[in-house]
Amino acid sequence: MMAQAFYRKWRPQAWDEVVGQDHIVQTLRNAVCSGRVGHAYLFAGPRGTGKTTTARLLAKAVNCLESEPANRPCNQCEHCKAVNNGHFMDLVEIDAASNTSVDDVRDLRDKINFAPSQGTYRVYIIDEVHMLSTAAFNALLKTLEEPPPHAIFILATTEVHKIPATVLSRCQRHEFRRIPVSEIVSLLRKQLQLERQERQAPLEVDDDALLLIARQATGSMRDGISLLDQLTSTGERVTLAIAQQVLGTATNQTVVELVEAVLAGDSRRGMQCVHQALDAGTDPRQFALQVVEYLRGVLLVKMQSGEQVDATAEMRAQMTAHARAFGAGAAGTARLVETIRLFNNAAADARGSWLPSLQLEMALTSALQPSTPVQSVVMQPPQPVSSTLRVAQAAHQSPPPVIQGGKTDEGDRQDRTLSLAAEMNLPPQGVHSSSQPAGQAVLGQSTAAFPPVEIPASAGKISLELIQQNWAKARKMVGEKNHVAGALLNSIKSMTVKEGVLVLGFASRVLKEKMESEESQKVLRATLKRLLGMEVPVRCVVSGAPGSSGSSQQEIEADGDGMASEAQELGGKIIYKDSL
Repeated sequence: MMAQAFYRKWRPQAWDEVVGQDHIVQTLRNAVCSGRVGHAYLFAGPRGTGKTTTARLLAKAVNCLESEPANRPCNQCEHCKAVNNGHFMDLVEIDAASNTSVDDVRDLRDKINFAPSQGTYRVYIIDEVHMLSTAAFNALLKTLEEPPPHAIFILATTEVHKIPATVLSRCQRHEFRRIPVSEIVSLLRKQLQLERQERQAPLEVDDDALLLIARQATGSMRDGISLLDQLTSTGERVTLAIAQQVLGTATNQTVVELVEAVLAGDSRRGMQCVHQALDAGTDPRQFALQVVEYLRGVLLVKMQSGEQVDATAEMRAQMTAHARAFGAGAAGTARLVETIRLFNNAAADARGSWLPSLQLEMALTSALQPSTPVQSVVMQPPQPVSSTLRVAQAAHQSPPPVIQGGKTDEGDRQDRTLSLAAEMNLPPQGVHSSSQPAGQAVLGQSTAAFPPVEIPASAGKISLELIQQNWAKARKMVGEKNHVAGALLNSIKSMTVKEGVLVLGFASRVLKEKMESEESQKVLRATLKRLLGMEVPVRCVVSGAPGSSGSSQQEIEADGDGMASEAQELGGKIIYKDSL
């Protein structure tokens, strides 16, 4: 005989057995006691939270033969037993996922006028109702609004946003909530007790393993019960190690070590933690979720809400130490939030990645980089398009800074731009006026010019062909010394030599700024000097939109004060003069 699954075997048969949905159970019990049961209900909420179970309890209660309404369902009368055994003829369950057409709804509408065979009411439970077609919903509208006195509709869905507003307005809506971890653990213990009594055999599960199961269920009681069923199928004692192995999760210590590597900026140790967890059979997505869960606890501790963290005293103390290590003030909180966002994105993208570890490696690499200070933005009134373009063109046509005796002509170019802006009554660009505090920039303008690059006397010998011949070797040598810099060099979109400067184009400002870091620049220049025997100045720019190429595009990227790159990042497009 086939064994029955736990979630079916121990399905709640009375109102008091429903867990975590007291706000709904109390409302429905009062409706049954007062005889004011509605004709249409909509049960919405995540999977495994009790929607179908509650619908069956309501169907059983309205047809129960118990004389006292407060005691319904009694589970003793003929009707209650028939519902429990699945033999009650006036309870009709319809799977909308496989009965989506308008013909199915019309067939239901034709049969609804027949009187109940056994009970007082004929109850229709339509599961996953959001799967119905638009025509099927339209065919159901009139019946939902004015059903026969003996008919009750209960619609259940996990995606309430897909239900038409015309259907929602005809139903009493009840929102089911995710079940807390503590309540899942409590119910799992009760079910283990009942299972031991039925089997008359020991069935042991460690408390740590139960807690892991409850967390993996993510608020779904059915998922938690199914995982418990899976782990206890061997009949042996279920320990935390066995649960982690079966569920594909990493140990808490690995997660803690990864967070410590991020705080210490130790890329080697961080990568070892990631691959150690994956080599042990941990699912990449589950590992990313564990990191997010731990860092969420650190964030709650940092925000003075540590009592909301569901963890042991030792783990909470570790979170407190890490919360201090991320730094005080807004900067520390911003870094922590950014790290959570990176690993949360890794968990979301891991499903479709062809390389399981890639998303985790990218998240770790980004988390190890120092955060860029955020500058405030001052909104200015919009300027005429023609005037703005003239200023941009003037700034672009100005030659780049040239080193002459330790001084640059950057000031002359800025003076020319200010003069032109004054003639057009435009706000000055690139400098702070007395009414504009330092550290603020006008929206749409460049917040920082390219840093000046010192061009050595040997720069004239540098050619793009010479660099391309040695580029593969240079990338390999850089990657051996600095993993982050090596990965950044693999992602460049363009490479050119302009006036003795090697210009590298990147797809985004984030990658550009990371390559401009002192450590990355130092290792790249040292490698090029070793291979070519000369100093090679390097400049990083934001590459153009996909599909744009040619020397004119690269010259715009390497020239001026970055205004063209800023415009492209904000959605602009370069249009060359010869294309007009």
